[in-house]
Amino acid sequence: GVLVDSEPISCEVTAACLSEIGHPIDAATVGRRYLGVSVAGMLEQIEAERGAPVPEGFAALVERRTLEAYEDRLRPVCGMADLLAAFDGRCCVASSSTPARIARSLELAGLGERFTSLFSATMVAHGKPAPDLFLHAAAAMGCDPGRTIVVEDSVAGVTAGRRAGMHTIGFTAGAHLLADEAHGRRLVEAGADEIVTTATALLHRLTGASP
Repeated sequence: GVLVDSEPISCEVTAACLSEIGHPIDAATVGRRYLGVSVAGMLEQIEAERGAPVPEGFAALVERRTLEAYEDRLRPVCGMADLLAAFDGRCCVASSSTPARIARSLELAGLGERFTSLFSATMVAHGKPAPDLFLHAAAAMGCDPGRTIVVEDSVAGVTAGRRAGMHTIGFTAGAHLLADEAHGRRLVEAGADEIVTTATALLHRLTGASP
């Protein structure tokens, strides 16, 4: 949801798949409850609510349908391509998505060439809101967590960034957040050090340039 407008698509697909197995839910509720959470983490919560496991192969079904939906509909977050073209600092992707979904998302959005380091929640024991993923990424990149900036659109992600001891920027430019005026406040309550509402403003913040 920071680099590509994937959340509306993935929430829609996830809601449809859950409804098919007798767990009726709409896309907005999926986004509100599980934004930034890995599929494994989401299913753990859903199974607790259901009091029963989801059917075998359910996670793979969600993954396949999500990737299929991305093919025609996925776009970069507004202004993100320009930001990445202008920003020459070191950066990586640390996402709750699977490695396949991360790579395909960036490719479809035309952002793949900018990133050589991709980190998935599948690489660590505990996904967001635990700090494991960000700490793993920082270690692999040779970066001091205290001198690392996290840009996150989710409460789970902001919480993970703060727990990792990193300066955490709440980013609300994704299409799924444009109509949600309260989301920035939720990110602040989760511990965001600051809120940025556009990719242009984020570029200025990262480079120290004046708007």
